[in-house]
Amino acid sequence: MTGSSPQQNKLGVYLRDKRARLDPAAFGFSASRRRTPGLRREEVAQCANISPTWYTWLEQGRGGAPSQDVLHRLAKGMLLTDPEREHLFMLALGHPPETRYQGAQGITPRLQRVLDALHHSPAIVKTPLWDVVAWNRAASAVLTDYSQLPADQRNILKIVFCTPHIRDMQMDWQSLARSVVAAFRADAVRAGASNEIDELVRELSTRSAEFATLWGENDVQVNGEGTKRLMHPTLGLIELEYSGFSVEGRPDLGLVIYNPATENDLERVKALISNFEA
Repeated sequence: MTGSSPQQNKLGVYLRDKRARLDPAAFGFSASRRRTPGLRREEVAQCANISPTWYTWLEQGRGGAPSQDVLHRLAKGMLLTDPEREHLFMLALGHPPETRYQGAQGITPRLQRVLDALHHSPAIVKTPLWDVVAWNRAASAVLTDYSQLPADQRNILKIVFCTPHIRDMQMDWQSLARSVVAAFRADAVRAGASNEIDELVRELSTRSAEFATLWGENDVQVNGEGTKRLMHPTLGLIELEYSGFSVEGRPDLGLVIYNPATENDLERVKALISNFEA
């Protein structure tokens, strides 16, 4: 096996530089009698639970690309931040790490303030399993009042397939249902949430034969933006343009913002929200 030049072995250079900046005391090692700063190679290997020889090869650009498991161990063992972990994966594999689903979690007050600042644009934050964990006043007024739903029912799939009045609002429910299932499959699998997927799919398949049929078709699609047409009980027919965004530093969350498609839609949404009691 041959090593790589520094220009080629960017992963090795990054690991070596990062290792040199680690404080031995923070990892339980003595800081005395060291010729160079930082951790030794064998200490990094011990923290990451990998072979010292394999770690040495990584720094030297030998042995081929590491597995995702090795990279996760290195990131954990070296106490890398999320951005540092992503950079490690990009250098080694050319793509960020797959999200490891950790269940529904809340959002920061800062992100909630961002939602609340969108006065006339309904906005929600969802998990890879499409649990809605945050929303603004506009979303409650125009889409559905999430605060009135039990916490375990604040799920987009359950709302679409198991809430009759929401189904009645959709101008093309069949098309919506098909695209929702296909996009959900892509999101959930990407998050590595296999057990949680199975549990949710079992529940939805029991409650909705239509969901069971669509899930069985195994369609996958990305649904990052588009137009939603609603027959709102107060506003009548309304059109919203939506876009999906990732949340920086929170790969487990996605932000969806709906904007009224026309000036007429906007004026009617403004009137509705002004009269809505949160």
